[in-house]
Amino acid sequence: MAIAQHWLERVRPSRRKVLRTALLGAGMAAVVRPVRAASSRVEALITRMTLAEKAGQLSCFNDEVRPVGAVFNPVVDPRGRDAMLADIRAGRVGMLFNGYGVAGARVAQAAALQSRLRIPLAFAADVLHGCRTIFPIPLAEAAAFDPDLSRRAARAVARETTAGGIHWTFAPMVDVARDQRWGRVAEGAGEDVLLNRVLAAARVEGFQGPDLTRPDALLATPKHFVGYGAVRGGMEYAAVDMSMAELRETFVPPFAAAFAAGAGATMASFTDFGGVPVSANRPLLTDLLRGELGFDGVCVSDYDADRELIAHGIAADEADAARLAILAGIDMSMQSGLFVRHLPALVTSGRVPVAAVDQAVRRVLTLKERLGLFDDPFRSIDARAERRETGSVAIRRTAREVATRSIVLLRNDRDLLPLPRTGRRIALIGPFGADRANLNGPWSFAGDATDGIDIAQGVRAMLADPQALSVEAGCGIVDPLPGGIERAVAAARAADVVLLAIGEGADMSGEGNSRTAIVVPPVQQALAEVVAATGRPVVVLLRHGRALALDGAVRDAPALLATWFLGEQTGPAIADILFGVVEPTGRLPVSFPMASGQQPWSYDRRSTGRPAPDSDPMAAGRSHWRDAPDRALYPFGSGMGYTRFALSELRLPAMVAAGAAVPVSVAVRNIGARTGTALVRVDLHDRVASRSRPVRQMKAFARVTLAPGAETRVALEIAGDALALVASDGTWRIEPGAFDCWVNAGDDAEIAGAFEVR
Repeated sequence: MAIAQHWLERVRPSRRKVLRTALLGAGMAAVVRPVRAASSRVEALITRMTLAEKAGQLSCFNDEVRPVGAVFNPVVDPRGRDAMLADIRAGRVGMLFNGYGVAGARVAQAAALQSRLRIPLAFAADVLHGCRTIFPIPLAEAAAFDPDLSRRAARAVARETTAGGIHWTFAPMVDVARDQRWGRVAEGAGEDVLLNRVLAAARVEGFQGPDLTRPDALLATPKHFVGYGAVRGGMEYAAVDMSMAELRETFVPPFAAAFAAGAGATMASFTDFGGVPVSANRPLLTDLLRGELGFDGVCVSDYDADRELIAHGIAADEADAARLAILAGIDMSMQSGLFVRHLPALVTSGRVPVAAVDQAVRRVLTLKERLGLFDDPFRSIDARAERRETGSVAIRRTAREVATRSIVLLRNDRDLLPLPRTGRRIALIGPFGADRANLNGPWSFAGDATDGIDIAQGVRAMLADPQALSVEAGCGIVDPLPGGIERAVAAARAADVVLLAIGEGADMSGEGNSRTAIVVPPVQQALAEVVAATGRPVVVLLRHGRALALDGAVRDAPALLATWFLGEQTGPAIADILFGVVEPTGRLPVSFPMASGQQPWSYDRRSTGRPAPDSDPMAAGRSHWRDAPDRALYPFGSGMGYTRFALSELRLPAMVAAGAAVPVSVAVRNIGARTGTALVRVDLHDRVASRSRPVRQMKAFARVTLAPGAETRVALEIAGDALALVASDGTWRIEPGAFDCWVNAGDDAEIAGAFEVR
């Protein structure tokens, strides 16, 4: 059974129909859920609220009552603890974000209950891949291609996060990302639409659990609505321009899946979209989000994004920016303070209808009611739960599982891996060998780097003789070390095998960290070249928050592992794979390019009128760069284990009716000597359509574990509406014609067929 289909069966029946549409089909015309009527309690509060109190409920601010110490954004509107508490008592704050800890949350909530109407605060945070216990970055987790794992990881993170006095996370990020220069690739699920859709839904279900009123329920906020992943040139916060067909086919579906799974909030994108910043873009935030998708939750601005409408050049001043944001569909202003300062006067002057403010307040209060905060303002503010859940054995066990499952083996010449635990002298060389400062990666929120286990610790714990490991940095992340190269070369020559731990530092990926050249830093590349020149076999342990363009000794190393930023359990996870304790099962959720200049690039790109043949990708007069073919070094889905698989007996119908499901099955056999897990995926290409279609695009996938010599038949199902497209006239439809079909279970295991839709 395909993973997307299998995961769907876990969903509550009341959501299954709409979720099937969002996960497996086009689904853009479907209303996700009926609009909820506000309760009598909420309506009664609205009638009693002053304009100032309404504006307060629509405002969230950085938590200065219990700050975590990390600074993620420019300082805007600082207040200090005492002033913050005074504003809370005056009803001028609806939510605090990026604070942590039960003791401070109790103080802040007690202040809210001293306000005139006693409306409780909600507490939120950017918990993207763990709270105190840091998990792999979301892009790494996506490499597992396993929505059940993502759901379990999100559930574990939710238990620990809510135990620290947080109700709401600004996650998951569901932006499809095809440009690896963009730093925020690290926060999402990569370049494929289906994988993004399935993991968006799984993460929402995991964060929120079965009941939002439970103390361990963490409200999810899929972001950034919409199109942020297509910023021009891969530059953070830059403009976005695309066709509405591309928006609907590629960037909207993960949001539809997240909303169908029950997400109660979303966050608007920072960016200009087609000349109108999203924070002021009513066609996107009202017509598309509320109308077409039927979303009835809370839409939060990104940090200071409403005030930034002035810098965008579409707002004359702060009051004008607040007016544009509320009328576009922003319900809650983050950090700028514009709603508190300007909404009352805007309503009084008639520039903003009071009905628009009331509707936003209605959504915010309804969400607080859904979270159970009116009935229990101190829900999730329990010191006993904080002690029990924070850094528990269970959450660390889950973090290690996710980290191990995230690693992708990209190259393994002559079966260099797995390594034996005895009899080999190993040199661990590179700036990340004994480094803990960069384990967690970007947006690790409340994590403590000293809790992490580095690669050296993980490898030593696996060796029968820990003295068989020598460790040399060789260089820094971007700077040389005096004598570092010489010591590294000496260590390599004295070893039987070299582990080369190189790549990006934690501050080179994530928000605000776009790169024009997505390469290994030059000083590390130089280290790789001299180490390779010793003639010792090299295993590259690549650390990164995006796909990288690899070159020279790094690209050509006998063994290459994509290890991302794996968080607290980095060392044990890498050691598990290196020594064969766990089979590598990860696959790339993003394509590794031949060169930085290929960006943006994705495996499901559309063909040109002059495609280059596979047999001669540099053929004259065909589509390629002067110095690189139009293909990836390692495309989406690449990865291998310590065994191999073969496919046979592909079965699919010759003809299907439009809208009918397409059954696909294939025999999968483990032809290697070890038990392993195959990722079986089905890709399609629509040969002739009213708009040009992707050269191939994944439509279903499943994982199957087989012992050596074992064979099984894997059945997958492509939902009929997964064949739909946004046609040239702007409507979703399934067009008749022939579809090419490929079933793949690894780089060298593929079988092809075709069917026709009538």
